[in-house]
Amino acid sequence: MNPEVGFVGIAVLIVLLLLRVPVAMALIAVSFGGITALLGVTPAFGILSNTPYSFVASWTMSAVPMFLLMGFVAFHSGLTGGLFAAAKVVLRRLPGGLAVSSIFACSGFAAVSGSSLACAAAMGRIAIPEMVAAGYRPSIAAGSIAAGGTIGALIPPSILMIIYGVFAETSVTQVFIGGIGIGVITAIGYCLVIIGISLVRPDLVPSRDTSPVNAEGRAAILQVIPITVLVLLIFGGMFSGFFTATEAGAVGALGTILLATATGRLTKRNITHSLIDTVTSTGALFIIGVGAAMFTRFLGISGLSHFLSSFVADADLGYFKLMLIIVLIYLALGTFMEPFGAMLTTLPIFLPILRAEDISLVWFGVVVVKMLEIGMITPPVGMNVFVIKNVAGKYVTIAQVFAGVLPFIIMDLFVIALVIAAPSVVMFLPDLLK
Repeated sequence: MNPEVGFVGIAVLIVLLLLRVPVAMALIAVSFGGITALLGVTPAFGILSNTPYSFVASWTMSAVPMFLLMGFVAFHSGLTGGLFAAAKVVLRRLPGGLAVSSIFACSGFAAVSGSSLACAAAMGRIAIPEMVAAGYRPSIAAGSIAAGGTIGALIPPSILMIIYGVFAETSVTQVFIGGIGIGVITAIGYCLVIIGISLVRPDLVPSRDTSPVNAEGRAAILQVIPITVLVLLIFGGMFSGFFTATEAGAVGALGTILLATATGRLTKRNITHSLIDTVTSTGALFIIGVGAAMFTRFLGISGLSHFLSSFVADADLGYFKLMLIIVLIYLALGTFMEPFGAMLTTLPIFLPILRAEDISLVWFGVVVVKMLEIGMITPPVGMNVFVIKNVAGKYVTIAQVFAGVLPFIIMDLFVIALVIAAPSVVMFLPDLLK
């Protein structure tokens, strides 16, 4: 074992990432070079040839394309288009009712898509024009959708959580269940931000809508009942133990296709786009995963994982100091890296330390996904912000969207502090349903 080679590998990886080398290529190149330096070129080629199959052939990983297909079919066929209209009918009388409705619509979309980018894009197209027309300050309208989109990776099905569960060798279903708690807390926190702004700065948010529910509003509520029943069926089956996460993904994909067919929304164009998006997204995720799996092997062979675990134990940092360091690292990475790359480059380093400190990997999975999603709205590379600018560019500038998400980032930090101070907030449901 040679931890120095591991440190050199991490340094080279950081340089490559700063130079904007694709994450997968950087991970594979550093791992191959490091293993060659430690064991020779033949073992390095052996690991390079075996890792793709050993990673992709995992039964749990097959849930990824299934849930992606479910989300893309629902998105392209418009099954989730009525979520904002339905939420608007129910919540219109609250202060900032339209913005609050957008948060609940994002939460509903999250239960189908598992992608914060898709969530932000879909809700941004629908909700921002309506909020601006109703008198909302464009920055508030755009900021609420950009932040609301982050719920897409917290509430199951979350692709990030599936990948995490595979790497951490922990139950994906348990991480999913923990994600419900933090997703609900996040949604409530965002709604409180909106209500608070509407009360303190009524010039930014128009007065509440007190009009009675009309026939159009009742029709909007009825429109989302089928997709709601499907989601309840999928996750009820999964959390009751009747489905595994993989089986739930397959049931969800098939159920969404059947529902889109029954409503006449599954056209040849829609299914073609859904399949292409599923294949390309799955391929992109899997090649990053292969690189991360190789990087894990490299760090293990170098002995760096054991060295870091021993160092943390000897330093006696304690739970709160350790978590503060990890939180600061993820906040920094979120400023220039996308979530999958940030997660898969750090897990090989953090997981041995967490195991040595006896910290729940289910709990940490929820925390790390939350931290990664904060990165989706932090400057300068907040991907959700750029998605909102792309779909609603005629209403807002990049600077206005970043200004709009600032109150939500502050709320996110409060949520993280709460979850670290009281882990039972996340673990209550997983422990209850064990």
